[in-house]
Amino acid sequence: MRFKLKFLSLALIAGLSLNSQMVRAQESNVYRPLAITTAVPFMLIAPDARGGSMGETGVATDPDVNSMHWNPAKYAFIDKQMGFSVSYSPWLKELVDDIGLGYLTGYYKIDKRQTIAGSLRYFSLGEIQFTDVEGHNKGIYKPNEFSIQGTYSRLFTEHLSGAVSAKFIYSNLTQGQSVGSGNVETHAGTSIAADVSIYYRKPIDFSSGQSGQFALGVNIANIGEKISYTSDVEKDFIPTQLRIGPAFTYNIDSYNSITGTVEFTKLLVPTPPIYDTGTTVNNKTPILRGMDDNVSVFQGMLQSFYDAPDGFSEELKEITWALGVEYWYNKQFAIRGGYHHESAEKGDRKFFTFGAGLRYNVFGLDFSYLVSTDQRNPLDNTLRFSLTFDMDAFKAQESK
Repeated sequence: MRFKLKFLSLALIAGLSLNSQMVRAQESNVYRPLAITTAVPFMLIAPDARGGSMGETGVATDPDVNSMHWNPAKYAFIDKQMGFSVSYSPWLKELVDDIGLGYLTGYYKIDKRQTIAGSLRYFSLGEIQFTDVEGHNKGIYKPNEFSIQGTYSRLFTEHLSGAVSAKFIYSNLTQGQSVGSGNVETHAGTSIAADVSIYYRKPIDFSSGQSGQFALGVNIANIGEKISYTSDVEKDFIPTQLRIGPAFTYNIDSYNSITGTVEFTKLLVPTPPIYDTGTTVNNKTPILRGMDDNVSVFQGMLQSFYDAPDGFSEELKEITWALGVEYWYNKQFAIRGGYHHESAEKGDRKFFTFGAGLRYNVFGLDFSYLVSTDQRNPLDNTLRFSLTFDMDAFKAQESK
C-alpha cells in the first residue's frame, strides 16, 4: 500500500511508463529496484523559468528572487531590498489540462548582511477517479501537494554567505479514502524538513582589462522526517538532495555578459538492495548485495554514498549533471540554454532547455522550453513562465 500511494505521485510527476526504471524484471529469483524513489517527488521539480531554461541549474548562478529552490544562501548577495515572483509550470499538458505546479516566492533584505525569504509551492494532480478493488466508482477527487518554506540568509564575509531554511510539506494523494482489498484507511502525509546552503563568489579582473566573476554553491535540501500515508510502521524517505556546482561570468563589455555553469546533484537517500526472492529468513527476504534501506534519515544520508549494490560504478550513475548558459544584454534582455543528463538506469531524464528573459522597470518576465533527447518528458513542448516584481523600482516610480 505504501508503494502504491508513492507510485501514484511518482507516476503523475514522471508522466511516463516507469517500468524500465522502477524495477528490474525478476531473473533467477532476484529482485532489484533500479531508480531510487521517494515520497513527494514534486519537491524536486524546477519551479521557475530561469533555472528551468538553463538545464535546471541554479546553485551558483547570480542571485534572484527564485533562489529559494536552488540555493537560499544567494539571497545575502541580492542587490535589491525587496521583491517577489510567481511561476507556473503546466504538467503533462499534451495529455491533460488540470495538472500543474504553482510557485510563489519573495524576499526582504533586512540590512547589508541579512535577508529573509519565503515561498509556497503547490502541485495540483488534477481530477482522479477513485475505484475499489472491484472497479466500483468511489468518486472523483482532486489530490494535491504543497510546501511552505522560510529561510534566513546571512553574509559571513565579503565573498561568502550561508543560509538555513525550514519547510512544512503536505501531500494528500487519496483524500482520506480507504483503499486496497483490506480497506486500509489513508491520510495526508506530512513532514518537517530543512535546507542548509552556502554560496561563494568573487570578482575577477583580467589583464586585458575585462572583468568577470567566479561563484560556487552547495545546497543540501529536504533534510527531514520520513512520510507515510497510512498507519504502516514503515515510512518513505522524502527527496533529500545534494546540489553543488560552480559558475563563471565573463563581462564582454559594459553592455554584454555571459555566464556558464555546471551542476551536479545526488539524492541522499539509500539505494535499494538486491533481494533474493526465492528464500525467506525469519519472515524476511534476504539481501544478496547492497545494504538494508530501512534506516534513519541521517544514516540514510551517509549510507547513500556507499550502499549501491553494484559498487562505485553505480554510485557514479546516481549523480545527475547539467550544463547551463546565460547571456545578458544591458541587464535587460537574456537568452538562455542548457542540457540535463541522468543515467538510463536511474531515471533516464535527458533533455535540452531553452529560454529568454526580459527586465522592464518594475517587473521581469522569463520563459523556458524543454526538448527531450530520449524518452518523453512531462514538460515536452510546454512553455513555462515566471513573473518577477522589483519593489525598489516600484517605490522609485511611485516617488517620481
